[in-house]
Amino acid sequence: MKLVTSFSELVEEATQLDLYKKLIQQLNKDFLLANINLDFHEDILPSSLKLILHETMYKLIQEKFAEYLNLLYIIDVSEEKVRQLDGSDTLKLSEDVTFLILKREWQKVWFKNNY
Repeated sequence: MKLVTSFSELVEEATQLDLYKKLIQQLNKDFLLANINLDFHEDILPSSLKLILHETMYKLIQEKFAEYLNLLYIIDVSEEKVRQLDGSDTLKLSEDVTFLILKREWQKVWFKNNY
């Protein structure tokens, strides 16, 4: 598994390995476990996925912080990586957290597929 450094790299690798739908399923599963009403269709375009996920993270940070923290716990996003982010700009923070979530979900999918 190569380390992805951008959303486009992540989507490209997931698509090449034919695991994009599995990534969406994993996202849906974890959002359901976190009791957050968000369900992505398996054929969602990557750009739409990123936009909706970013918007959802922004709203959770602004309005439902406890649910946001619960989601990060369920997805198992590294607390250390979240603490390293700049929290002064909520829009930028939500974008960065969105990428951390997608990276962690991609790790789960990749490992399940390969082991």
